[in-house]
Amino acid sequence: MEGSKFTLYITMNNKIAIIDMGTNTFHLLIVELEGQQYKIVHQERLAVKIGVGGINEGRITEEGENRALVAIQNFKTTLQKFAVKNVMAFGTSAFRNAKNGLEVTQKIKFATGIETQIISGDEEARFIYRGVRSGMNLGDQKSLIVDIGGGSVEFIIGNEKEFFWKQSFEIGAQRLLEKYQKHDPILSEEIEALTSFLQEALRPLFKAMEIHQPKTLVGSSGTFDTLSDIHCVRNNIQQKNNPETPLTINSFYEIFDEFKIKNREERLLIHGMIEMRVDMIVVACCLINFLLQKHQFTSIRVSRYSLKEGVLASL
Repeated sequence: MEGSKFTLYITMNNKIAIIDMGTNTFHLLIVELEGQQYKIVHQERLAVKIGVGGINEGRITEEGENRALVAIQNFKTTLQKFAVKNVMAFGTSAFRNAKNGLEVTQKIKFATGIETQIISGDEEARFIYRGVRSGMNLGDQKSLIVDIGGGSVEFIIGNEKEFFWKQSFEIGAQRLLEKYQKHDPILSEEIEALTSFLQEALRPLFKAMEIHQPKTLVGSSGTFDTLSDIHCVRNNIQQKNNPETPLTINSFYEIFDEFKIKNREERLLIHGMIEMRVDMIVVACCLINFLLQKHQFTSIRVSRYSLKEGVLASL
């Protein structure tokens, strides 16, 4: 697996499980290998929120650790139900930046037998690119792929053939939420402060966009999934669990305008919204809005595929 030290030994049982232990959400994907292809057997996600309360202090709180243990124990039960022997678990931003990140993974291994590999931001970006590319045709023109996690945000500029630039920034939505959104609905002054921060923090991205001139913004999973769900409900678009789902730039602006004036309870009433995203989605959309204002994109696309599918593509 390029860019990773993780080794997987395929047993006679050809089912593989991939666990993505994100800062906000833990994902479980179980697939069955069929030659060079795979069939999805089971997938689920849990809102673990291990970053809450400690993400900006570089630690996983005791409460976050307990939620992580419960989540992986639940996944372990599912793995046993499906008789999965081959398991890969990946810890991302919250784990790699927490002083006790390794300690928490050791507790998880002791409790469940599941070993976690803490991956770098560079490895995470590489997997995300491969995951997105495996689910949609990026074409010859360059796109900016954006994956907004709770702890970090990965930016990749690439096309169908290759990526030209990638970088992971520790500016995820949980970090931004705790630092900049003190009121709900968010205040205009808080959006201004967040925008000023992004203007400084993302200077390497601006330089890369100036060089490569990506035309399309490709959102990977998470916030973008929810935006697409809301867009589809409002436009009576039937989704068929495809790896790419619809969203337009105009629709994003309409949804974002609502988010800016609605509180948590009001956002939850929006058809297509899910509770695990309702808290961080406002600051995440502030970031998307910032990107759209900063660079002239002609379109926006949404990929349901991300890190875990990228791991599969790398096998």
